Amino acid sequence: MNISVIGGGKWGQALHFAFSKNHRSIITSRTKKDIPNFVSLEEALGGEYLVMALPAQIIGEWLKKNFKYNNQKVMIAAKGIEESSGRFLNEIFADFIPKENLAYLSGPSFAAEVMKALPTALVVSSKNESLAKKFCEFFPNFIKSYADDDIIGAEVSGAYKNVLAIASGVCDGLELGLNARASLIARGLVEMQRFGLSFGAKEATFLGLSGAGDLFLTASSVLSRNYRVGVALAKGTKLDEILHELGEVAEGVLTSRAVSKISKERGIYTPIAREVSMIINGKSPHESLRDLLA
Repeated sequence: MNISVIGGGKWGQALHFAFSKNHRSIITSRTKKDIPNFVSLEEALGGEYLVMALPAQIIGEWLKKNFKYNNQKVMIAAKGIEESSGRFLNEIFADFIPKENLAYLSGPSFAAEVMKALPTALVVSSKNESLAKKFCEFFPNFIKSYADDDIIGAEVSGAYKNVLAIASGVCDGLELGLNARASLIARGLVEMQRFGLSFGAKEATFLGLSGAGDLFLTASSVLSRNYRVGVALAKGTKLDEILHELGEVAEGVLTSRAVSKISKERGIYTPIAREVSMIINGKSPHESLRDLLA
């Protein structure tokens, strides 16, 4: 099969590498990069199977400027909630592509380990079962893939775990210990599930690869950009400096604001996400710790 990866960041390159094992994969990005089978955006969009690995916050505008629907089948590999509108990615893509042509990728997947062909397991979620299974077929044998239909559960998990990873980084940056981090992650999983269930997600999703699997990974390793943001915030580094030094997108920063706003509007109890958004906006991590313990 021919697969087009849209987005040349680390995650896009990792997926391109994985798909290239058994299929012809091409890749494109905003700027020209020295990547095998790098092509123009026009050529990439002309394919039948597209994989979107763009930052979540730019996807809406990118689709308006660049995308023309021609019966493409699209798998979204981004994770986040649009901060400006509070929309989930499935809501954004629904304006451009029929839902039967859309699938969503989730699960524990550091790009650096995928590039080393280390084993993991991922989930492809779609209302179109045959499409989910088709995208599952594209993955090489070191990636075990599962198909399911809980799109909103996958989306909430993928977005929320980045927020919790920042919280976990703050916890470790304050040197609160392993007990505290385990407690935070466990309560974060409950909070993430509470948020997702309010949108009709399935409870089981949050105990599987999309939920607990990705959360445990992202909230406990320096390979996680969002975790590193949290550690640096706890050390007193300004957010602008952190993001400049990071040189990559940390989706949890703006997603924390989106989650906090949505939770306030819908009356959902999400204290960890609220404190993360307040730390992002300048609140002292020590004050947030005090308020959470209270």
